Amino acid sequence: MDLNLTDATWRKSTRSGNNGGDCVEVADNLPGVVGVRDSKDPTGPALAFRPSAWKAFVTQVRA
Repeated sequence: MDLNLTDATWRKSTRSGNNGGDCVEVADNLPGVVGVRDSKDPTGPALAFRPSAWKAFVTQVRA
């Protein structure tokens, strides 16, 4: 899996609201990888998932 997230476009959920920054950001604009990071620490570590694994996770969370 390509772990280069240099060109990632990060976004927060529109449902994040004003909760003091306790959010994650997701970057799904890169081929073959979905990045996830802590919005309070944008220069810190990020997790990388295969798109199929991320889709399965989101599907289960929504259920």
